[in-house]
Amino acid sequence: MIEFQSISKSYGPVKAIDGLSLKIARGEFVVLIGASGSGKSTMLKMINRMESHDAGKILLDGAEIYSFKVRELRLRMGYAIQSVGLFPHWTVERNIGVVPQMLGWTAARIRERVTTLLQLFDLDPEIYRSRYPHQLSGGQQQRVGVARALAADPDVLLMDEPFGALDPVIRASLQLEMKRVHQASGKTIVRVTHDIDEALLLASKIVLLDQGRVVQVAAPLELLAAPASDFVVDFVGRSDIGIKLLSLQSAQSLARPEPQRPGPGLPAATTLREAVSFLAMQRLAVVNLTDAAGAHAGVLHAADIFGKAGPADG
Repeated sequence: MIEFQSISKSYGPVKAIDGLSLKIARGEFVVLIGASGSGKSTMLKMINRMESHDAGKILLDGAEIYSFKVRELRLRMGYAIQSVGLFPHWTVERNIGVVPQMLGWTAARIRERVTTLLQLFDLDPEIYRSRYPHQLSGGQQQRVGVARALAADPDVLLMDEPFGALDPVIRASLQLEMKRVHQASGKTIVRVTHDIDEALLLASKIVLLDQGRVVQVAAPLELLAAPASDFVVDFVGRSDIGIKLLSLQSAQSLARPEPQRPGPGLPAATTLREAVSFLAMQRLAVVNLTDAAGAHAGVLHAADIFGKAGPADG
């Protein structure tokens, strides 16, 4: 889908990207992460030619990005940023429909697409399509901004820390929303963040950068269970790697196929981290698990969490 081949980029004497190579497959949710100045935003902007590279090639579906006209390339890519950038005097419907309108879609097709996207982001179309940006909360504005980026059904969605300015509660809600949207749409998403917990939650693949170079490319569980270097360990948080590992595994993964016991229960999809907290607060050694339909789904033992969960389960 997208391939970086030995890409380099300098700003005067400063090398922002240094011989970087990377492949992003269709349908992946790739998160670029690293400290400030690591090159992650520069890398993202190179994909739609908001930044140019000095050496190497970037391919989109096997074709070099400079073989496309800029407008053609960018219309194939949705772009969502922290500042949202909604047009203040346009309704939500007109904001979302701006790119489809540029592409010559009919009014009926645009209206149908707006309805679909608002429903996807849990915004009632009949309530929100006629509202203006100032009538929306910060989280709702971000939802509309991402919906606009998806409006013309682009091949790729680029996201540059779109939820960075939001408060933690709204941010957490939108992270889960974005994960659900990716699963529902199957889009290729490339996202920049500085937040390791966000990367672990959302990504199918994490790309950790340092000084314009790739330090490690891995799935979230692999990054924690098999860090490539001390730099990776320190970046993800040396003191709480174990807790982060628990966050990536469900209670169902350690459930014993035992009959239901007296006492409370937890959804089987609960993370092991949440299960540990629940068991500690309730002073329990075991807890029943229930599936999405509310049926019994086994029993989780505290001893199994600490005896089995972790790198060996990868």
